[in-house]
Amino acid sequence: MNEEVELKKLRDTLDSIDSKILKLLNKRMETVHQVGVVKSQSGGAIYRPEREKAIINRLTKESIKSGGALTKNAIEAIFLEIFAISRNLELPENVAFLGPIGSFTHQAAESRFGAMSSYLPIGSITGVFREVANGKAKFGVVPIENSSNGIVSDTITCFTETDLKIISEVMVDIHHTLASTVDKVKDIKKIYSKDIAFDQCRNFLDDFGLDEVELIPVESTAKAAKLALDEPNSAAICSHVAAKLYNLPILFENIEDKGNNRTRFLIISNFENGQSGDDKTSILVQLSNEAGSLARFLKTFDKAKINLTKIKSHIVEGVSTFFIEFNAHKDDKKVKKYLKNIKKR
Repeated sequence: MNEEVELKKLRDTLDSIDSKILKLLNKRMETVHQVGVVKSQSGGAIYRPEREKAIINRLTKESIKSGGALTKNAIEAIFLEIFAISRNLELPENVAFLGPIGSFTHQAAESRFGAMSSYLPIGSITGVFREVANGKAKFGVVPIENSSNGIVSDTITCFTETDLKIISEVMVDIHHTLASTVDKVKDIKKIYSKDIAFDQCRNFLDDFGLDEVELIPVESTAKAAKLALDEPNSAAICSHVAAKLYNLPILFENIEDKGNNRTRFLIISNFENGQSGDDKTSILVQLSNEAGSLARFLKTFDKAKINLTKIKSHIVEGVSTFFIEFNAHKDDKKVKKYLKNIKKR
């Protein structure tokens, strides 16, 4: 069998597989519609991250067991998009995120809600919370923590002022690119970016002699890309998605000093998740300014046999506030009892 004949046979096989996949996807969408009808009668939530997580975990186990080529990351990438399309066919929902378009928050939002969702870039974290609280957006995506810069104070403050819930989280690896219309680094006369991005790429700037050029801070790396596109002999330190958004050529990828820089984003809404068996709960606790109050409070977790995983202190209007996380669902029997008891204190 010659190469051309063999390739045609393989392509015919692929075409046949694609047709079967399409048929099964249409069948899945029909079933999703039926689920949507039931949920509309009961008022159930369309977005169920715990259900999506369980599906991905199950499929990953099946792939490993069968010796399939798809890894968990690949399965997640494929099925999160399928889930997003399913939701938008049933009930298109607005997703508010800390803008602008092309920001890392936008990237985090798309990773969970897919390319078909309706996105609302909002100028502040407070604004994201406000638009979700007043119903203009069903979901909001905001940063909560960066591995280099710590907790995001504005997000903590907003939780103290609203009754919105955390329904999921997204971890995004923060990679910066140097993008420009120039062909040679030596032709760059100024660089636009966020001030924090300059700090995160200091070694690269020093190594390539770019610490001598004019560094101009702007409010977002997406705006930096837009400015660099229009201005000769300029460049931007920006995300890959921002450079792609404005068709700005990338000169260097991954120019950040630390390769493990990650930001955690929270998805917020006005409903609560059900139990999945592998849950995390976050709470805000305000304690009196008395010696030993925090130590006494933390002992209550040990007594209740709850696995405390994170505690971050924060000051909100002069009051000591603690952002606490633990591995369990708030409706787990022992957690429910524990939370009821500490609210009485």
